[in-house]
Amino acid sequence: MTEREIRREDVELLAPAGDWDCMRAAVANGADAVFFGVEKFNARARANNFRMEELPEIMAFLHSYGVKGFLTFNILVFENELGDAKELIDACVDAGVDAVIVQDLGLVQMIREISPDFPIHGSTQMTITSPEAVEFTKPFDMERVVLGRENNLKQIRKIGEQARLPMEVFVHGALCVSYSGQCLTSEMWGGRSANRGECAQACRLPYDLLVDGVPQPMGDVAYLLSPKDLAAIDIMPELIEAGVTSFKIEGRLKSPEYVANVVGKYRKAIDRYFDGKWASPSAEEMRELQQSFSRGFTHGFLEGTNNKKLVDGTFPKSRGVYLGTVEQILRDGVVCRLNAPLKRGDGIVFDAGDPTKKEEGGRVYDLRRKGVKLEGEAGEGWVIDIVPGRSDVDLRRLHVGDRIWKTNDPALDRSLRQTYETEKPYRVFPVQIKASGRAGEPLATWWTDLHKGVTVRVDSELPLEPALKRPMDAALLEEQFGRLGGTLFQLDRLDALLEGDVIVPMRELNGIRRRAVELLAGERPKPPVYVKRAVDPYGDAYPQGSAAAGARPAAWAGPTGEAPRGASLTALCRGLPQVQAALEAGVGFIYADFEFIKQFPAAVEAVRAAGAKIALATPRIHMPGENGYHANILRLQPDAVLVRNTGALYYYLRRRQEEPNAVHPQLIGDFSLNIANHKAAKVFLEAGCDRITPSYDLNIQQMVDLLERSDTSRTEVVIHQHLPMFHTEHCVYCTFLSEGTDYTNCGRPCESGRASLQDRIGMSHPVRVDEGCRNTVYNAIEQSGAEYLSHFQSLGVASFRVEFLEETPEQVIQVLDLYNQALRGEISGTSVWRTLKATNQLGVTRGQLVK
Repeated sequence: MTEREIRREDVELLAPAGDWDCMRAAVANGADAVFFGVEKFNARARANNFRMEELPEIMAFLHSYGVKGFLTFNILVFENELGDAKELIDACVDAGVDAVIVQDLGLVQMIREISPDFPIHGSTQMTITSPEAVEFTKPFDMERVVLGRENNLKQIRKIGEQARLPMEVFVHGALCVSYSGQCLTSEMWGGRSANRGECAQACRLPYDLLVDGVPQPMGDVAYLLSPKDLAAIDIMPELIEAGVTSFKIEGRLKSPEYVANVVGKYRKAIDRYFDGKWASPSAEEMRELQQSFSRGFTHGFLEGTNNKKLVDGTFPKSRGVYLGTVEQILRDGVVCRLNAPLKRGDGIVFDAGDPTKKEEGGRVYDLRRKGVKLEGEAGEGWVIDIVPGRSDVDLRRLHVGDRIWKTNDPALDRSLRQTYETEKPYRVFPVQIKASGRAGEPLATWWTDLHKGVTVRVDSELPLEPALKRPMDAALLEEQFGRLGGTLFQLDRLDALLEGDVIVPMRELNGIRRRAVELLAGERPKPPVYVKRAVDPYGDAYPQGSAAAGARPAAWAGPTGEAPRGASLTALCRGLPQVQAALEAGVGFIYADFEFIKQFPAAVEAVRAAGAKIALATPRIHMPGENGYHANILRLQPDAVLVRNTGALYYYLRRRQEEPNAVHPQLIGDFSLNIANHKAAKVFLEAGCDRITPSYDLNIQQMVDLLERSDTSRTEVVIHQHLPMFHTEHCVYCTFLSEGTDYTNCGRPCESGRASLQDRIGMSHPVRVDEGCRNTVYNAIEQSGAEYLSHFQSLGVASFRVEFLEETPEQVIQVLDLYNQALRGEISGTSVWRTLKATNQLGVTRGQLVK
């Protein structure tokens, strides 16, 4: 989209709403659309959220003001929840919700079965970061996609030019350190899945950095995975000209004052651009944004990767506005040279550089300048005495050099609340009126809501009479009909076509106005009408309907009518020694998941020499311009490719179409495709995957529910692994072990040492780098689902994967031997788990399969 083609109406400002006050604040301050969740099925389970029964009321309120409402359904849906999910989608269609924001492609499929025209937005949880990933969604007729926060402006422009689908981009708020939809930390450590709206914010916790097991001196840096907050308000022109159509503000857990503040600022910025009066936000505007919530502002990845700017590491929570440092400690306060204005009643906190300890803070009780008490506001650059409330701050715990932050500004909060705590309408819409008549006939009026495009006719009850003194004219009608204060409308233009000198009682004009306003106001909330069909969520299960565990239908049975038990192990290896050990252990199918693609040829050669088969793993993420990686994989002619994202999957499927006579590898969809229900399984199998891997978000019952309704002959279950918790564009090696800012100047510290992050209980979680310099943080403890092997076998699963990380060749052989014995029925799965726990230094956990 060129600059000349961009119109104001093409650009949408999208605001968050966790409750009614936030929704009102968004509308009052200029949002074009609002996204919100109901009590379940959304990625902010901790927000107040709305109730499903409120949907008609919500949409009527929003549509009255010409604002769109998008419901967040951006989580994975488990098999036993499909019925409830259908009920919510039905309610959305009936209420005229303008779109649902969806993560789960199985849910997308079900929505399309229910309604072919109901709008769907692909959530950032879909991890859509390339044109190919957008193309993969095209068969579902999605209205737009929400790009990953990691895409930069150049990539956004390229995706828009190639994929030609409207793009939504986050422009303000908290940044996840992990790619959305690819974080399993909360799931692993607390059974609270980020893919289920229950993020426990493990990225905001302190960690120690170890290199090859040796602690690194980090000073006051402890929050190694906690990014600053995104604020792209000063690069709005670049975003608009890159083709972004929806500017999304994060914050469904934030206050209504935050919503009012941020929405109002971004509304003004967008309007300034289209009015041809662009200017970067003032220092005061930026301070007000910081005041509502800020861990420090950054452009995130929008201008490219700069690891140093992204993560500061010294504090994990909102600080507000930086005031300065303590220059002197007085008997009743401190001396400070102000970096920002300050007044009595403002909240402050003293930062000594260790946020893990209790911090001193409270309200400003008094301000003095040169010994004189100030009644008003102290200005930037002033040297003042800050006197906190007597019981708020223990001055003995402060130090010269401590940083001071303004955490709260009551006056700002009051002014923000006034924007939405009002009886006046938040917005008014232009109305054009046409009036005509002659003596002996009623006065006929047509009122047109120019925004809605609706016209209503209202006639006077009494006929027009000849005027004896002062005849009615256009000016009189304009005065009477224009009295629209307190309504949703304002008069734009009136055209009067009156024949002769006529008049009608004033009460008739007032009655016409009231009836017209009532009719027009009644038209505004009317919802859009969508096609809606009756659908059985389980009608397409494989086979039709569910099957009890251990009682598979004939279609699933082996030659003897028994459930198949000829299951085999596959092994995922992360180095050539592990590959050779797995071959020695008799594994016939090897996955190579190496850090660098240059290591792949040796693995292919070794596996082929042993007469086994090999699959090469793609990276978790697919960015624009990264297809060369996949072309290199195809040149190595592996037996299969372990596909970890929809962009890569689209690439390989397209190659199949373009070269129908060539030999192509099998495509195995990995856990990161987030397959959590039978509909998602069908989506990927029907798209062209030869085998799929269920999501790691499933516990044992949810896994069984999925397997009972899916084609288990084409399903592989990962039975042993180190769970990949964070997958992030932020590079720990570059940020904390180099002087550089990105891969071009970091000096590659990842090649000279192995980093790990040690948590508060002393567990060290390995950090590994992939070909794209992205980091994966793996859980320190292996997990095993060995106890459920026989159950999964009875459900028809014939392939089980064991994934290795740092194991020695000897450990690889031992682990594979134990699982092979269990598959043959020689030992129990419980025995496998107990043996591994006894022989592994860190122990083994049952992991996400048990909750």
